[in-house]
Amino acid sequence: MNGLPIATNLYYDNHFRRQGVKLLPNEFYTTGDDMVLVTVLGSCVAACIYDRTAGIGGMNHFMLPDDGTEPAQAASDSMRYGAYAMEVLINELIKMGGRRERFEAKVFGGAAVLAGMTTINIGDRNSEFVRRYLGLEKIRIVAEDLQGQHPRKVAFMPHTGQAAVKKLRLQQEPSVAEREQALAKQTAELRAARHARAREHVELFAAPANKPRVELFGGVPGGGAAANLPNKPPATGKPRIELFGAGAGSSARPADQNSAKTVEEA
Repeated sequence: MNGLPIATNLYYDNHFRRQGVKLLPNEFYTTGDDMVLVTVLGSCVAACIYDRTAGIGGMNHFMLPDDGTEPAQAASDSMRYGAYAMEVLINELIKMGGRRERFEAKVFGGAAVLAGMTTINIGDRNSEFVRRYLGLEKIRIVAEDLQGQHPRKVAFMPHTGQAAVKKLRLQQEPSVAEREQALAKQTAELRAARHARAREHVELFAAPANKPRVELFGGVPGGGAAANLPNKPPATGKPRIELFGAGAGSSARPADQNSAKTVEEA
């Protein structure tokens, strides 16, 4: 797919003595070269998946476990969601010749780095999501370092599958604290927006006051095309039952009246 948010921050890593790529949130990278992929995580999660036989692997960095049902303007918007980020990483490795049955995974992150953020638990949700997702995909997790309270710096070498983790103090990575605060605010706003949409959806099914919906199907007494219908039954005070009532000229109660009543009262 075009427009995928592939990490572009290339550099030479003096510690690992090889070319490296720094992944920012919502990015991913796959390669068959002997490189090191590096990212810094707070409540976010990075999944490192590789095919040892093919000598290829990759890393993603996602921020939220949700499936991306929010409207997205670009692929980078969707990459913040775990379901999309995992799908992209796996599909790109398969395109490179990887075999799903050979994939192994190492997963990192999901920390609760900000005090007082226990009500949202983004890190816990991300950790639970990545474990569940890989389990459903039947991709074995061979190593993990998830949850806790410390940010992490993760280095992954896709060619060999090796990974290294360094726990950090929050003061060492002030950008992580800023990112976590923004993410917590964004998560609360998304939740409020979803609740508002849910309320609007429910209101669509409530009939407006003093405006019976039968007007769509039957004319008012004494006028309109419905006045010409033969043997029109008298109004009952609950006009919506006409949607399911007996045909013209019949006084018998319909067999599905119970169903009609249920719909009427819903």
